[in-house]
Amino acid sequence: MHSEFWHNCWQQQRIGFHQYDVHPLLPVLVSQLSWDRSKTVFAPLCGKSLDLWWLSQQGKVIGAELSELACQQFYQQQEQKFSVSAQGDFQYFSHQSVDIWQGDYFALKPEQLDEIGLIYDRAALIALPSQMRIDYVKQLKKLCTGPVSLLLLSLEYPQEEMSGPPFSVTEQEVRQLFDYSASVELVALRNLTGRPFAQRQFNVSKLVEKAYWIRW
Repeated sequence: MHSEFWHNCWQQQRIGFHQYDVHPLLPVLVSQLSWDRSKTVFAPLCGKSLDLWWLSQQGKVIGAELSELACQQFYQQQEQKFSVSAQGDFQYFSHQSVDIWQGDYFALKPEQLDEIGLIYDRAALIALPSQMRIDYVKQLKKLCTGPVSLLLLSLEYPQEEMSGPPFSVTEQEVRQLFDYSASVELVALRNLTGRPFAQRQFNVSKLVEKAYWIRW
């Protein structure tokens, strides 16, 4: 997906992927799973997700987001004060609990992030077509060299029944993408067949959300 696609989505407020509540699996899984809570949480392609505010209760959060409008709305809609500074090709949105690098995720450098203990991906991987998913994971590994844990929420449906995004990413593909990891563990599953996904209802015969705990 080209950047113009996502900029247009935000400009036209075609953001059916946005959830108005914290993801129901997030508090459950983060409380059950082990990760280094002294380190920072990284949320790539974060949009204006309320999950970031919940995660900020666990420690410092850094997001990466393409859309300037999404970043502005993230703070303004929660009536949070923030500052913005230009840093190279990025704008850096600064807040006491949640900072966001606004710009091209694929241009981020490791030195722009703190030491990361947890990566949270709610709908980043599934927003990308196949080749970009490969590039996304390579960049993630470069940015977060480890030891690090990743909570990945993915989606599966018969891809021929709907054109993404979101794209269907099978468990087999997840394991292939993260074949360098020490472990890829399926930790939760939600059958969403016939039910909404975020703000959207998909006309597909099967819809399953899977949560993976990945460590490297």
